[in-house]
Amino acid sequence: MDSAIDRIMQTYDLLMNRSAAASAEARVKVTDYLTALFEAGEKDTHRLTVCGLTYLRELDGSSDPVKAGFTGL
Repeated sequence: MDSAIDRIMQTYDLLMNRSAAASAEARVKVTDYLTALFEAGEKDTHRLTVCGLTYLRELDGSSDPVKAGFTGL
């Protein structure tokens, strides 16, 4: 699970320009989330990585098309 968290944070830090404090906070949140998934039975590192990246994108709103500036017009 640690390798998935490291991969998530490396990838997410490339996508987002954030402070060290924001990165540390994101690491705590994604670690808690992945721990819940792992305890629920998900053991695939690649799937955990994708789920973690998706989770962080949902938290910061970057997966929301309206917040991203797309109005549908």
